[in-house]
Amino acid sequence: MKLRFEGDIADLLPGIQTLSHELAFTLADDGGKVQVGPSSAADVLEVGLEEGNAYIRYGQKHQFFRGLGLLIQQGQTGRPFHTKETQQFGTIGPMFDLSRNGVLTLDTFKYMLRKMALMGLNTVMLYMEDTYEIAGEPYFGYMRGRYSAAELKEIDDYADQFGIEAFPSIQTLAHLEEFLKWEPVAEYKDTKGALLVGDEKVDQLVENMLQSVSAPFRSKRIHIGMDEAEELGRGKYLDRNGYQARFDIMIEHLERILQVTSRLELEPMMWSDMFLKLASEDGRQYYDKQTEIPEEMARRIPKNVEMVYWDYNHTEMEDYEKLIASHRPLGCKLAFAGAVWVFNTFGVNYGLSLRATDSALKVCKREGIRDIYATMWGDDGMEGNPVAALLGLQFYAEHAYTDGSLAWEQVAERVKFCTGIEADAFLKFKDLDEVPGSEPHNTKQSNPSKFLLYQDVLLGLFDKQIEGLELNKHYAELEQSLREIRDPEAELDYIFELPEKLSGVLKQKSEIGIQLKQAYDADDKDALRQIATQVIPAVSSSVQELRRAHRSQWMRIYKPFGWEVIDIRYGGVISRLDTASARLLDYIEGRLERIEELEQERLIYSSSNRFNHKGAGWCSYYYRMASPNVFFHVLNPF
Repeated sequence: MKLRFEGDIADLLPGIQTLSHELAFTLADDGGKVQVGPSSAADVLEVGLEEGNAYIRYGQKHQFFRGLGLLIQQGQTGRPFHTKETQQFGTIGPMFDLSRNGVLTLDTFKYMLRKMALMGLNTVMLYMEDTYEIAGEPYFGYMRGRYSAAELKEIDDYADQFGIEAFPSIQTLAHLEEFLKWEPVAEYKDTKGALLVGDEKVDQLVENMLQSVSAPFRSKRIHIGMDEAEELGRGKYLDRNGYQARFDIMIEHLERILQVTSRLELEPMMWSDMFLKLASEDGRQYYDKQTEIPEEMARRIPKNVEMVYWDYNHTEMEDYEKLIASHRPLGCKLAFAGAVWVFNTFGVNYGLSLRATDSALKVCKREGIRDIYATMWGDDGMEGNPVAALLGLQFYAEHAYTDGSLAWEQVAERVKFCTGIEADAFLKFKDLDEVPGSEPHNTKQSNPSKFLLYQDVLLGLFDKQIEGLELNKHYAELEQSLREIRDPEAELDYIFELPEKLSGVLKQKSEIGIQLKQAYDADDKDALRQIATQVIPAVSSSVQELRRAHRSQWMRIYKPFGWEVIDIRYGGVISRLDTASARLLDYIEGRLERIEELEQERLIYSSSNRFNHKGAGWCSYYYRMASPNVFFHVLNPF
């Protein structure tokens, strides 16, 4: 296809040329004319085709690139059309977690930015706890794949050609365990993950953080974090200063930070949770809809910082309405951060993500909240990836350009055009965890794809939890389904290899512990021998295939740093399978009187709301999936 753009396109041309490869068109003087010009308002986008002449009228730069995608998508038939959209939010886009081992390569980051441009998203937040450079701090991000200033500038430049605002999100209080673990920087540490606030060297460190991380970006926005700081003031700070109320410590630290951001002409935002927790009855509850911000607390909270209300779990609009109302007395501009659930799983929990997002964004529109972010956290090592979450980002994008109810058909058509992958194919990622026994749409965040892979076959920690759920059958069917939807010609086909291989492992491994226990209790040595000599070696071989597929995907999406953690986990699975086979054979052949691990009664893993007698359950940490024994012991967490 040949196109000729007419109008003032000087600022748009780099982005047009970049997306011409995505959209398979060339710029040519004899191409079809596309008239480019301003729309009637800053939030309006109009795209159409009349009598063979196309037009894109936009209010903001990023809207043009959504319009370009819509023009190619809808203009392929040659039939006349006119599309008018009104952008519902001022700012909308993802937050990439670049701190839980998965640091996106520049090529992957650029790929995501191109897809975001076609969707019409206009911002990207880079969550970097210690994965950026600070001069004079060699341990900051050491061996963690940190970005250089030049790399951050390259990301910013690439985003800017599409009108996408890139900006950093850092931590200036807590969540700094990976930096503070180093002995040479112990002087900065209050507790395991929190800074020693009020210390002159810490104040200088924070100023260096803010200056270093903001310098490569055009944007003046910066997220200063300050969430989940429950440890605040309870370590070295307590020894130095005696007991001080956490609210007082936070306010003093925040005021010092805001002095720095003011000098640097930055526009700060922060997570809101600590203020709501401190105002709650027990000082810990963030989602307590009865919490009221006391007038004295509200008076002392600085107003020149934007508060970001994060909420990833609620599916009812009423919950968002009440929690937004709880935030209003803070007196600050309010933003909202939802999620596409790639947390703590090999898949994507689309069942929860899409329902929570739909309710949240409907309420945000009604409440006039203009800044919206889609977080994609990588808790506990980042087995998942944001590329698989593109359907979730498309859902955010279509919501942002829809006044009223959002039709699923619109999302499905757009994601197919923007990514080349059917919406139903993306939804297969949810079936890694949305298994028999999980809550409808997996609203309790069950993650069996992870804990069934990592659990030990002899210990069977989760076996009682999954009895009767026929998970072997579920994963066998999912493996076949994934195999059938794959398209070797599709650019993103590679992201389906990992879930296919994982399903191939879990169709054999999910219930192997249950089978072992039953055979052992029945003294069925023939069954035990078959498991030891046939089933376990087959599972081990499948895990090796999975590991190789995962390694290939990781090296394509992320920098190599952090893969060693996943590699070690796979090694643990394979080693323990080998040990299980050896112990079974020792027992069968009389060298072992009994297998103590199989003598143990199997218990329900947990009786919490995420782990009950009806559900497949959830576990947050690898080390708790792999063993009930001590992986590490911290004598002094401070």
